[in-house]
Amino acid sequence: MTDAALRERLHRAGYVCDEGLATTLWLAGELQRPLLVEGDAGVGKTALAVALARATDRRLVRLQCHEGIDLAQAAYEWNYGRQLLAIRLHEGDGARAKEADLFARDYLLERPLLQAIASERPCVLLIDEVDRADEGFEAFLLEVLADWQITVPELGTLAARHVPVAVLTANGTRELSDALRRRCLYHWLDYPTLAREIAIVRETLPEAEGTLVEQAVSFVQRLRREDLAKTPGVAETLDWIRALHRLRFAALPEDPHAFDATLGCLLKTREDRFQMAPERLRRLVEGRRAGVAEKG
Repeated sequence: MTDAALRERLHRAGYVCDEGLATTLWLAGELQRPLLVEGDAGVGKTALAVALARATDRRLVRLQCHEGIDLAQAAYEWNYGRQLLAIRLHEGDGARAKEADLFARDYLLERPLLQAIASERPCVLLIDEVDRADEGFEAFLLEVLADWQITVPELGTLAARHVPVAVLTANGTRELSDALRRRCLYHWLDYPTLAREIAIVRETLPEAEGTLVEQAVSFVQRLRREDLAKTPGVAETLDWIRALHRLRFAALPEDPHAFDATLGCLLKTREDRFQMAPERLRRLVEGRRAGVAEKG
């Protein structure tokens, strides 16, 4: 499969990406290298891995990183409840459970990293928000990504049957190590252009009126240039247009007060909500009118 074919499959899976991202993602699979995707929240990093799994008919295995994540949550842990039950059953039979029996594979609980390595068929491994984990976990993760194997002291080394296509996402919570960056291919995912965002919305919400989509996306594009605490991403654009469509708007209302109640779909902090006063919204709406006039 070529990079162009992958891009087409992603499009059919509902993810509209540019040529550069499709090529980098294709190379990650061909070279069996993880792909690190950085960008602001809401630009579609997680959705990329979901769409890739759907486009390539692979199982998606997701590891959601967070502060304090450890080996037991990310890779594996022993099922102590079952082990204790086995010990008691052996005691009831007048025998002693052997340690080798208690630490057999049947008692191992597979967490996302081991699930991906042990998968019977190729999968997509999404390591989401890797920059939320601490540096110690990052070091362990680097070892897994380098050799695609996990060592369980009681069982030995478990190697991947199929090397997963790994997608790591980061929002800039902290700086990642140079070692992790060297291990991965890299792509910065920015907010989409006007044309690409319109295409994304049309692909996701085909029932929404074309005029509403074009006008609302143009409004969001201008809104992102405002001094906001949290810039609305593509997910917020989709939520807002979905809300306007459900309210039976065929186009963006001329009066800012008419859609003021729906701005909670776009603005997610108290500061942003209150600084978007009617006068400021009116200026943004008038900017839409000017843009339409220039286009015409």
